[in-house]
Amino acid sequence: MFDKGIYIRRRATLIERMASCAPEGKRGIAIFIGNADAPAQYRDNAYAFRQDSTWLYYFGIDLQGYAAIIDLDSAGQTIYADDVDIDDVIWSGPQPSVRSIAESVGVPCSAPAAAFDEAVRAAAAKGREVHFIPPSRYYNTLRLRNLSLDPSKSSLSLVKAIISMRLVKEDVEIEQMDDACDIGYRMHSLGRSLVKVGAREQDIAGAMDGYTIQKGWGVSFPTILTQHGETLHLHGHTGIVVPGRLMLIDAGAENNMHYPSDFTRTYPTGGKFTKKQRDIYEIVCRANEAAFSLTKPGVAYRDVHLAVEKILLEGLRDLGLVRGNLDDMVDCGICGMFMPHGLGHNIGLDVHDMEDLGENLVGYDPDQKRAPRMGLGSLRMARRLVPGNVISDEPGIYFIPALIGKWKEEGTGRDFVNYAALEDYYDFGGIRLEDDVLVTADGARRLGHERLPIFPDDVEAAMAAD
Repeated sequence: MFDKGIYIRRRATLIERMASCAPEGKRGIAIFIGNADAPAQYRDNAYAFRQDSTWLYYFGIDLQGYAAIIDLDSAGQTIYADDVDIDDVIWSGPQPSVRSIAESVGVPCSAPAAAFDEAVRAAAAKGREVHFIPPSRYYNTLRLRNLSLDPSKSSLSLVKAIISMRLVKEDVEIEQMDDACDIGYRMHSLGRSLVKVGAREQDIAGAMDGYTIQKGWGVSFPTILTQHGETLHLHGHTGIVVPGRLMLIDAGAENNMHYPSDFTRTYPTGGKFTKKQRDIYEIVCRANEAAFSLTKPGVAYRDVHLAVEKILLEGLRDLGLVRGNLDDMVDCGICGMFMPHGLGHNIGLDVHDMEDLGENLVGYDPDQKRAPRMGLGSLRMARRLVPGNVISDEPGIYFIPALIGKWKEEGTGRDFVNYAALEDYYDFGGIRLEDDVLVTADGARRLGHERLPIFPDDVEAAMAAD
C-alpha cells in the first residue's frame, strides 16, 4: 500500500474531473466494489485472490468484501465492509478493524457491508445519478444487479475520468513497475537457462512461475512458453525441447503491489540460430529497436505500428517472401498475415491496463478509430503518447500455415506475397520480442534495471553461458 496521501489525492482528482464533465447539480455518487474470492471447484477452494485494479488505484486495500462510495457533490467518502467475527479469527486469524483500515487510506467514514446497499438505493431513490464502472467479475455483476443497476450501463464519464488518470503513471507506480520488471528479468533468465534439448516445457514454465511466487504475487498472466510460436497465445506446456526449433517465452511477473511486467524473448532450442532463423530474428529485432526509437511524446503509437509494419515487410521482401512497393503493401494490410497482432498495449495495474473499462476507450484518442484490417485492427494502444504512458513494444513475425493457406485460397495479396517461397516456412514457428517502455519527457526508456539479451549474438552468448 502506498502512503495514504496518494489515495487521498487520487480521489480528490477524480472528484474534480467528474465535476468538470457533469451537469450542475447532477453529479451524484460514484460506487466502487472490490473483488471477493472466486470458487475454483467449491466455495472454500478459491482461485488466488486478486483485487480489482481500479479499487487498488483509489483505495489500496488488498482485502476482499470491501466497497466504497464517493459523494461527488459533498466529496464525502465511506468504506463499507464487515469486521471479522470469531469464525474468521479461527480460520484466518485476527484482522484490523474496518475503521482502522479505512483511516489508513484517508477515508474518515466506515460502515457495515449491508449499509452500502442501503446508501446506494437511497441515493437512487432521490434521483441522484449512480456512477459505476463495468464489472469484470461475476461477483461484482451480481452486486450491481442486486442494487437494481444494469451492469451493461456503466458510467461513461466515470470511466473516462479514471482512464485519464491511470494512463499517466506516477513516480511511485514507475518504481513499482521497475521492480516488477526486475523480477521479470530474473524470471526470464531462469527460463532461458533451462531451455536445453530434452528438457520438459512444463519444468521450464513451472520454474519460472514458481520464481514469481517467491519474489512477488505471482505471474501477471498465464505463461506462454512454446516451440510453436506461430500460435500466439499457446499456454499448454506439454512438449519436450527438441533441436532446431525456436522457443518463444512470453511471460511476466506481478509484484506484491500488483504492478506487472510483460517480456517476450525467442530462443534457438539448440543454443544457436540457423541461418533461416537468424534472418527472420534480425528483422524482428530491428523492428523492436526502431519502435523504441520512435516512441516519444506527441507521436501516435498507431504510426509507430505502421512504421514497424514497413520494417518487417522490407526484411521479408529482402528474403523474397513478399514483393512490391512497401507503402502499397502496408496500405493493403499484407503485414497482417505475418503479424496479426498490434505492436503494443498499455501496462499498469493490469498487464493489459484498464481493458476491462473498454479497449477502445483506453487505447484510442477520440479522433481515432480502430482499423478493420488484420494486424492494425488488433492494435490495443494507438493513442498519441504523453509522458507517463507505459506500453509494450512487441513486434513479431509468424508463419501460420492455416492463415497462409486461407489467404492463398482466397487470392488475398496475390500481387505481393510469394506463396511458393512461404511453403519452406510452414514448420518455422514464430518470433516475438517484447519490452516494457515508459514514455518520458523527451523520449522513452525501457523499464527494469537490466534488459534481457535481445540481439542474436548476445542471445547465443547468454545461452552458452547458462
